[in-house]
Amino acid sequence: MLVTTLYDRFLGHRADETLRRLSVQAAIVGFLVHLLLCLFYQLDWISFSEQTSGLFDSYLDALYTPFSIFLAYEVYELIRTIPDSFTNSIGKQFEIITLLVVRDILKRLSDIDASVTSTVDGSITILAAECLAFLILFGTALLFSRAHRETTSISSDREELEKFISQKKQLAVLLLGVYILTAIYSLSTWSYGVFEGDGSTNRTIFFLDFFTVLIMADILILLVSYQYITEFAHLARNTGFILSTVILRVAIASPGMSGAILFILAGCLGSAVLLSGHVFHKEQAKSTESE
Repeated sequence: MLVTTLYDRFLGHRADETLRRLSVQAAIVGFLVHLLLCLFYQLDWISFSEQTSGLFDSYLDALYTPFSIFLAYEVYELIRTIPDSFTNSIGKQFEIITLLVVRDILKRLSDIDASVTSTVDGSITILAAECLAFLILFGTALLFSRAHRETTSISSDREELEKFISQKKQLAVLLLGVYILTAIYSLSTWSYGVFEGDGSTNRTIFFLDFFTVLIMADILILLVSYQYITEFAHLARNTGFILSTVILRVAIASPGMSGAILFILAGCLGSAVLLSGHVFHKEQAKSTESE
């Protein structure tokens, strides 16, 4: 089947191993190059515009490049998990947001390191909130990583299960194309801004657009799953997961303290829904065994 062939070629294990190796190498090279540019800027060997200089006025800024590369790879990993299970896909989204918050924290630390004392107090308040958001998101990601795969419980019919997985592979291949186009557009737009003297960086670049598309994909998977899932607990749980990802998307677009609060809310909601579903299925399994 064409879709399976495309999935195996571009999203299969061999492609993943190759891309992972290239990502690590690119992250190391990117970090060293960025660090060198920071050194040259500190020594006044090169100069940048006032807006762009924020990328090089602290050595901690050099961490922004490798984390951005790792985030790009994690998005690819997310697309690969879509045919696996809905729970794993949502968990990957929380992993990506966790790394995104870490990158924001590192960038904020570099700004504090390069700023004057009078501006530090307000930044530390937001920094503390973002660190709390990171802890909650990290804990949520760990909970999802430990969750059992539910794909086999979707249907007892092997043919229906394979059809559902095939439909999700089609969606994954389509998302890969959207990912590449969105990445090219975001990178070219940001690069043009840098050449024009606007070197601002924020989490809305690429991630705001891609998570909008991703939410639509999650909703489509939920709607398609109605053909195979009849249990209310599964449907309600998956709907709760989507609600948490919608909050994540809004948080990406929200700056400062409001964004941190929304990240915390999304992490708490995702964890609560996952744990509630786990408790329900555990009790259901006990009642089935006792009958």
